[in-house]
Amino acid sequence: MPRLSECDACNGTGAEGGAEPVTCPTCSGMGKVRAQQGFFTVERTCPTCGGAGQIVKNPCKACGGAGRTEKEAALSVNIPAGVETGTRIRLSGEGEAGLRGGPAGDLYIFVTVAEHQIFKRDGVNLYCRVPVSMARAALGGEVEVPTIDGGRSRVKVPAGSQSGRQMRLRAKGMPALRGAGQGDMLIELAVETPVNLTARQKELLAEFEDLSAENNPESSSFFDKVKGFWDGMKG
Repeated sequence: MPRLSECDACNGTGAEGGAEPVTCPTCSGMGKVRAQQGFFTVERTCPTCGGAGQIVKNPCKACGGAGRTEKEAALSVNIPAGVETGTRIRLSGEGEAGLRGGPAGDLYIFVTVAEHQIFKRDGVNLYCRVPVSMARAALGGEVEVPTIDGGRSRVKVPAGSQSGRQMRLRAKGMPALRGAGQGDMLIELAVETPVNLTARQKELLAEFEDLSAENNPESSSFFDKVKGFWDGMKG
């Protein structure tokens, strides 16, 4: 990153050859001057030294008397576990150098967390959408899911699961910032409808549809409500 650092030619003094600044003759080193205006006395910043109380007689040619020049700096920054977008990291003394040998300021780094291709984050909790076949959702079974640490976990899919059903894996989420525990991972099932069926598969599904009219409680409830709605409109 570019930043203003201490001038090497004058060692940050702003004076040619590294000479020390001298006391400002206008304000006698106070950095302020006073002027009488009628019954009032007005105090303002010294126009000669800009409030520093000192001046440089022979300004450094490399930095123009400022005592600092712009340089490129490369820093290695430790990112703590659990950071979120907007987390601020303070590096003491790594900011820009002060004027004419003044102390350096601090550097603040604001973190932006990139999106993940598998996991969605909500604070310390993670969400993972896992597709399951229609047959597995109906009969039940197990699916293998990834975890954020690169591991694997087997999750039991209850028989009759619908799309949107969630299962929770305790302590498989993100670590909390400053070591205050760990979040959970929630697995959300997405039941897939098969595509590109063969003639035999279509035949079996048609037969299954005929035999499963009473096995779809949500459909039955919905169409009962629809029928009641239409009957009410006729009345």
